[in-house]
Amino acid sequence: MLQTPYKKKKPPYSTSPHSSLPTAKEKNQKLQQKKPPKPYPSSRQMGTEDYTFPQGAEELHRRHHTVEAPQPQPFLKSLQYSVKETLFPDDPFRQFKNQNASRKFVLGLKYFLPIFEWAPRYNLKFFKSDLIAGITIASLAIPQGISYAKLANLPPILGLYSSFVPPLVYAVLGSSRDLAVGTVAVASLLTGAMLSKEVDAEKDPKLYLHLAFTATFFAGVLEASLGIFRLGFIVDFLSHATIVGFMGGAATVVSLQQLKGIFGLKHFTDSTDVISVMRSVFSQTHEWRWESGVLGCGFLFFLLSTRYFSIKKPKFFWVAAMAPLTSVILGSLLVYFTHAERHGVQVIGDLKKGLNPLSGSDLIFTSPYMSTAVKTGLITGIIALAEGVAVGRSFAMFKNYNIDGNKEMIAFGMMNIVGSFTSCYLTTGPFSRSAVNYNAGCKTAMSNIVMAIAVMFTLLFLTPLFHYTPLVVLSAIIISAMLGLIDYQAAIHLWKVDKFDFLVCMSAYVGVVFGSVEIGLVVAVAISIARLLLFVSRPKTAVKGNIPNSMIYRNTEQYPSSRTVPGILILEIDAPIYFANASYLRERIIRWIDEEEERVKQSGESSLQYIILDMSAVGNIDTSGISMMVEIKKVIDRRALKLVLSNPKGEVVKKLTRSKFIGDHLGKEWMFLTVGEAVEACSYMLHTFKTEPASKNEPWNNV
Repeated sequence: MLQTPYKKKKPPYSTSPHSSLPTAKEKNQKLQQKKPPKPYPSSRQMGTEDYTFPQGAEELHRRHHTVEAPQPQPFLKSLQYSVKETLFPDDPFRQFKNQNASRKFVLGLKYFLPIFEWAPRYNLKFFKSDLIAGITIASLAIPQGISYAKLANLPPILGLYSSFVPPLVYAVLGSSRDLAVGTVAVASLLTGAMLSKEVDAEKDPKLYLHLAFTATFFAGVLEASLGIFRLGFIVDFLSHATIVGFMGGAATVVSLQQLKGIFGLKHFTDSTDVISVMRSVFSQTHEWRWESGVLGCGFLFFLLSTRYFSIKKPKFFWVAAMAPLTSVILGSLLVYFTHAERHGVQVIGDLKKGLNPLSGSDLIFTSPYMSTAVKTGLITGIIALAEGVAVGRSFAMFKNYNIDGNKEMIAFGMMNIVGSFTSCYLTTGPFSRSAVNYNAGCKTAMSNIVMAIAVMFTLLFLTPLFHYTPLVVLSAIIISAMLGLIDYQAAIHLWKVDKFDFLVCMSAYVGVVFGSVEIGLVVAVAISIARLLLFVSRPKTAVKGNIPNSMIYRNTEQYPSSRTVPGILILEIDAPIYFANASYLRERIIRWIDEEEERVKQSGESSLQYIILDMSAVGNIDTSGISMMVEIKKVIDRRALKLVLSNPKGEVVKKLTRSKFIGDHLGKEWMFLTVGEAVEACSYMLHTFKTEPASKNEPWNNV
């Protein structure tokens, strides 16, 4: 109950001049008497620090928790903490703490060269599994490597070179147990499409080859730099929806381009858009070879059948894995015995025998085409990096272990840098090959070493056997692999869950299919960034109400059973307050207040007195946000209302205090740790005191 205003009481001793002086006991009793509290101020008098709570309010105040600002830290220490949290969220060097020098050396060796992490524990049982997995993925890597090199308009032998050196480098530096390294279709398509705009691979094959090596070098430098400087979060701008649409579009374009090989066409467009490709196919019907078409459709049917069988019977995964190599062998034998090359069936021809020649002297750093190599390397490097890291994390999740994304970037970068000096073009961790490696039961990165040894054996002794391999078989292998990248189920899932993500996905797909690979990538990334900016500049705000028979307050739209508190408006801000959203939040909060006052006026409920801002989701605030808070406070004051803050974060409290918003504009007593405590305090004042009517001379009535 409200305590009555203090009335002067009769002292415990007489004050008449005839009375005797007070005794020591009476003096002590007087000193021990409590000073009576001042009358409790009105709602508009609150917010200053010169009042004393009445007895009932003091008890209420004691039950509430105080909102505290974090302890001030020196600038350098605060900067160090911010950099550490931004670049080293996983604290990779914590294992080196409290270790002696020799132990730190061993841990450092294991950290930077992950092969020393698993090699000491390696045993024969692991080797048996890795041997089977390595031979299995080699049977897939050899035909795919040759096929993807042709897709990039490069000599087929480069596909084998790129399946030999990079896997060895990754086995030493990579942290994934399941990733199988090699060339990929999308990166090959990008390389061929971007370089062909500047140099014709048929007219100047030497310059084209040098540009491909240079682009691979710059891709490796980019990937390694992102890992070394802990900037892997840049790749996160390629969202899942973007990758699904981009990969699907690229797979569609690659598949359509293989119609050149299926029909045995000798002249074909360099453009990648579907209209140009289909026009090129149907404008040259006089060049179609029925022998090539029958052979291609037959092997494509065989490859798709084995893939379908392996999906239905996972234990027989090796059937689909061995199908490409089987197709190459059968196709070569068929061409050799039937002399099909005389009837228009094109073959690979001679492949150079031997290991990778050095190509460091072939890198171009002064040519006018260097800008083309740099642009190609940066774009293909980002795409390859995103695919490789995503694939590695997926299989690590299946086996319940973690991989370091930044170490993976360094590994990818180093294997492409080394590859550019050893006649390799861009490589990463393709999904199809890694899936076969995983299903084959690989245990460590030793499977990559086994695969590299198998490819080395092929380079040394078996390359002449590929002379009669028909190009139509390579086209069938590429088409069968590409159809697995068109993930229509993921697109349907995006439609059901998030329509905007579906829009991003389809924008990437349409951009690639009807424009170009670069256009599709730019459009998808631009839409993703636009969505990110939209989320930042238009954060969610909501009215919160009380769940009946509880102290829980939730969004009234999400929980229709929740009830607003009479005289109190509780608003939730669901994002940090920055310059990008400060203006929007100011307008939105004022609109909420206007709507609530209109609703109260129409319903005849108690007039609105308190505005509680739930800031539990506001992780930070900048100077524009602080200015917005000052403006909101002035607007609320002009309406004879009171602003209350609930659960502001430490960083927010620190900045509001330093800016003197807390103190000059809002008293500390108007900050509460929870919405429940804020409502309890406001309800106490609403039910205990009657707010004085605003005077005509008060400043808010003169605005």
